[in-house]
Amino acid sequence: MHGRTTRAGGLKDYCATGTGYLGCGPPRMKVFIDGQFYAESDAKISVFDHGLLYGDGVFEGIRAYHGRVFKLKEHLDRLFCSAKALLLDIPMTHAELTRAVVATCRENGVRDGYVRLLVTRGVGTLGLNPKRCRRPSVIIIADSIQLYSPELYDKGMEIVTVPTTRNLHSAVNPAIKSLNYLNNILAKIEANIAGVEEAIMLNAEGYVAECTGDNLFLVKGRQLLTPPLSAGALYGITRATVMDLAREAGLTVAEPNLTRYDVFNADECFLTGTAAEIMPVVKVDGRTIGTGQPGPVTRLLTERYHALTRVTGEPIV
Repeated sequence: MHGRTTRAGGLKDYCATGTGYLGCGPPRMKVFIDGQFYAESDAKISVFDHGLLYGDGVFEGIRAYHGRVFKLKEHLDRLFCSAKALLLDIPMTHAELTRAVVATCRENGVRDGYVRLLVTRGVGTLGLNPKRCRRPSVIIIADSIQLYSPELYDKGMEIVTVPTTRNLHSAVNPAIKSLNYLNNILAKIEANIAGVEEAIMLNAEGYVAECTGDNLFLVKGRQLLTPPLSAGALYGITRATVMDLAREAGLTVAEPNLTRYDVFNADECFLTGTAAEIMPVVKVDGRTIGTGQPGPVTRLLTERYHALTRVTGEPIV
């Protein structure tokens, strides 16, 4: 049993009416769990779920803008790729997940917000054997998010390089967006100790991989540079979007191995991520980047990114 007590209604019920639930009083968050909506206080999974016991599962963070779910297909494609790498069978199809994500946004009145989609291995035993887990669980949360303060987007962020290195491809492949985020969390702890919001993670060879939760970009002349996926960078959806926008703007986009020296001597630096969007970086390890202010290429790509979010995406209504 999952320990759930009160159901707020099912996906089919919601989709059949298209209007939500009446007589519920003020809107409150409802969480999608395995085909049903539950009130926030009743949204529970079993303590024997291996997603909790072992971090055995996958997830996606997805944005909604202006009544549309942005890059939903790309996020779901990556979710299925991560699950395949873990031999985790997602118990819903791509189309069913699309409808469920949209319905969860609609159910919570989210037009501009953040969606967290998780697939856990499901309920099993206290042993780690995934064969003992009967059925994976799908959880969808739609809410608001503000990762960084507006001031940081205006003035730029200071970051540092931390000792914790990115996972080896031969261990836990960085391409898998799994529920086990300890590698990133350890680096985030080191960023906190240093008094900064984000931090660069190097790989075992000393090349730049990514930051604790974001991809990293450099601007050098008319070139846009970002670490290759082989260096340990995540297959970032925002990363790919920004690279496309840069090419459309006439920039040369390349993915070379980058060192800290390259970062220090860049004209501009910025981070990308679904939650972070595009964050300017103005100082790294005490070195001022470029003029010490968000640069013209960073601002141009930010404008084009926000323009794209206004016209594309899976409609919520």
